[in-house]
Amino acid sequence: MSNTTFSGPVRSENGFQDISVSATTGAVTVDATFGATTSVTNLTTTNLVFTDQNHPTTVAINATATATAAQVITGYITSTSAAATVITLPTGTLLGAALSATAGTVMDLYVDNTAGASTVTIAVATNGILSSAAADTPGSFGDLTIAAGATGLARFTIMFSSATAYVFTRTA
Repeated sequence: MSNTTFSGPVRSENGFQDISVSATTGAVTVDATFGATTSVTNLTTTNLVFTDQNHPTTVAINATATATAAQVITGYITSTSAAATVITLPTGTLLGAALSATAGTVMDLYVDNTAGASTVTIAVATNGILSSAAADTPGSFGDLTIAAGATGLARFTIMFSSATAYVFTRTA
């Protein structure tokens, strides 16, 4: 099959599909679909940057608890607690397994406390450490407390140094 190079935009009313064809069976596999809703089923490319993050699944944690890996990998935790709440992240081993993490895996975690009436504090567990930026500037990158009300939003970045250990930094 030939390759085609376009110098202008490529447009379609019904989306695009990236496929692979088995050399032995000839079976066609859809690897990615690009359209109004983009899905990727077999991603092997590295260094991707996603700037539009939509979190269709959110998790509510309204009392002091250890978050499960499944809760954290949704990427968005809400809290509406009237009491101060501490959310401890799962161990690096559990979180790494849930993400199939390797060294270099990165994910953002948003914590939304805008409907809460008291602070939420994030704590790291075994094999989770604060980044050097967090340790050096605890008032910003290391600020693990999220205020209640209108300013109660925070973004944290979790970066894996191995399949079972992560570095944690507040990034907004």
